Amino acid sequence: MTLDDYMADPANRFATVAMTDTNGLLRGQMVSVGSLKGIAKNGMGMAPAQLALDPTDAMLIIPGVNDDKGDFHDDPLQLDPGSVRRLPWSKPGHDLLVLSNYTGASAQICPRAILKSVLARAGEAGLVPKYGMELEYTLFDETPESAKAKGYRNLKTATAHASHDLILYQVVQTEWYEAVAAMCEPLRIDLAKMHEEIGAGFMEACIGAGEGMEPADQLVLLKNFIRALALRQGRSVTFMPRWNEKADSQSIHLHISLKDKAGKSLFWDTKERNGVSRTFRHFLGGLQAYIGDTTLIFQPTVNSYRRFAPGTFAPPGLTWGFENRTTCFRLVGHDAGSLRVENRLPGADSNPYLSAAATIAAGVAGVIGEIEPDPETVGSGYAQQPARDFARSMPEAIDRLRGSAFAKDWLGPRFVEAFTATRESQHNEFRRKVPDVELERFFDLG
Repeated sequence: MTLDDYMADPANRFATVAMTDTNGLLRGQMVSVGSLKGIAKNGMGMAPAQLALDPTDAMLIIPGVNDDKGDFHDDPLQLDPGSVRRLPWSKPGHDLLVLSNYTGASAQICPRAILKSVLARAGEAGLVPKYGMELEYTLFDETPESAKAKGYRNLKTATAHASHDLILYQVVQTEWYEAVAAMCEPLRIDLAKMHEEIGAGFMEACIGAGEGMEPADQLVLLKNFIRALALRQGRSVTFMPRWNEKADSQSIHLHISLKDKAGKSLFWDTKERNGVSRTFRHFLGGLQAYIGDTTLIFQPTVNSYRRFAPGTFAPPGLTWGFENRTTCFRLVGHDAGSLRVENRLPGADSNPYLSAAATIAAGVAGVIGEIEPDPETVGSGYAQQPARDFARSMPEAIDRLRGSAFAKDWLGPRFVEAFTATRESQHNEFRRKVPDVELERFFDLG
């Protein structure tokens, strides 16, 4: 089905035009097919102030957009005709979904437009990234209302115990797994794998690797519609990296390799140890050199940094190792078709477009600059002191991104200005909060 086919059929009445905000949430509008015909040619107006919203519409600050110089104007969204798919629960004639991104000045702060720009720049260097993503989440037998009534404490998870790869729980929850798979079909999500993870109610869903915008588009859709599926069932999910102190860390793992324009793997060399080519080494060198400066992209909320509490399975530093899950950059695969690197730094709350853009940019910059990586980590990365580290707090992450020449070059100075301003707004808001745990600890005798 194409966008033109849908608009040409008189039985079709409405479609949904969606863009992705800074948090990875889909925002947009349902429009008539008559309106869609004009939008397909000229775009649809939407205020870039959408990119200043936190998930519950708390307004964060983007200079020039919603500060004392902002006028809350509309900028055009450009439809991507290749992104059309069907909404899984809508009636025929109302079920078209088409993705879009900002053009013009607002493209500089639009996550989807930024990834398109990074992919184009990699292509100019003769490099074609192939990537896929794994999404971790926790499912609860709670409605949003019941979770709030409990103060988000003592929540009932979908399973009672930690259950990594436990078929028992997978079989018990077969209706959930089958519903996720069915949901993915009209959304054109290449769902490659699902399984139980290392916590009560903790699960993972993986999309297959691909090129261009598709893998990131698909993960955005998967995140949004898994939440919608849970709500339709009177349940809820969270992508918070740490939703309580007993939970392990939730993340998005990004697997990536490089090909040339003829389709040949640039990561594989039979003459080298584990097949790791010179280009692959330089890609790793770029990840180690630049990912730390972009920590804020991978850890975008105040909760993100709780993921690295002692005892969690989060990365220990900017290390790499072959088939080593105790490193940040895990090399996986044993032939030209499968050898890749897994970036284990992004939290489950990160924006898939921005995480992909920052990872691709760092690796490609390493290839262009022929940056050599640090020595491989052998054995447990948790037992060794990493030579390089990412930011360990939100203020440090803001400062590092704000001062990064690499980020300004590849992601754009306007994006760096806007994104750090929104995260600083969020951090300042939460600095004023007094958590319950502090009252419990210090109120009487502190």
